[in-house]
Amino acid sequence: MTSLPTPQQLRYLVALAETGHFGRAASACTVSQSTLSAGILVLERQLNAQILDRSAKHVAFTMLGHELVAKARQALVALRAMAEAADAVRAPMSGPVRLGMIPTIGPFLLPRLMPSLRAHYPALKLFLREDQTERLLGQLETGQLDVLLLATPCACAGVQTLRIKRDEFLLALAHDHPLVAREQISISALTAERLLLLEDGHCLRDQVLSVCGPNPARSGEFAATSLHTLIQMVAGGLGVTLVPRLAVNAGITNGTDVVLRRLEGAGGWRTLALAWRPGSPRAAEYRALAPLISAAAE
Repeated sequence: MTSLPTPQQLRYLVALAETGHFGRAASACTVSQSTLSAGILVLERQLNAQILDRSAKHVAFTMLGHELVAKARQALVALRAMAEAADAVRAPMSGPVRLGMIPTIGPFLLPRLMPSLRAHYPALKLFLREDQTERLLGQLETGQLDVLLLATPCACAGVQTLRIKRDEFLLALAHDHPLVAREQISISALTAERLLLLEDGHCLRDQVLSVCGPNPARSGEFAATSLHTLIQMVAGGLGVTLVPRLAVNAGITNGTDVVLRRLEGAGGWRTLALAWRPGSPRAAEYRALAPLISAAAE
């Protein structure tokens, strides 16, 4: 009978794949480098298979090794789900929850959300990670994160989502821009405007473009890394942008000369949503977070 890998060996394997370095992998697993190396070697002997290509000067996995890393990630997610299922029954809304957020939500929502979470669920230990949507989804899939707070539409196939609240887009203009004279502004009026955008990888960039449509004037040679930078660029007269009401309510334009105007008609918006792995035993707990998030986003 084949000897099965231990959870610790699976952690060693995944950590080595993620860091590409024995020392950093050992540090991530809080063991010595020799302990981690020995654990990988024992795993190879147990499986009677070569996981690492030791002829390379750096950490290199064989083709089988890459396949085993993927299976190790899946196994660790399943093991964690077992523990979570027991925790959910024993003490709902308690213990650690690893929450991922995108940069266009986190800074504007957390100051109001965190006090509410502490008041309603004092036993909940929330660990936060901020990153772009694609990377957050990857970390959710591999079990590094438990639940995400995203803005849709986004490429979120393969996860369970719960829409929470529409987040309206407002047009940000320099105080002396000719369009400031209008109370509401049509999308067609923006055709000739230079639309300032976040850099590639931010879902807000694609959401704004979906509202405004493609136009050569919008490509520009600059792309901002944050909404705060976009607002400063608008204040400097470099162009216009769409900004979520969530950020406006949090005071992103305070202390600037930027003027905000609503879009005519249906305008545009994104939707705040929670996302988690299908079948998660804590799905009911994640759903219970929705009303608090909605209230904090007002």
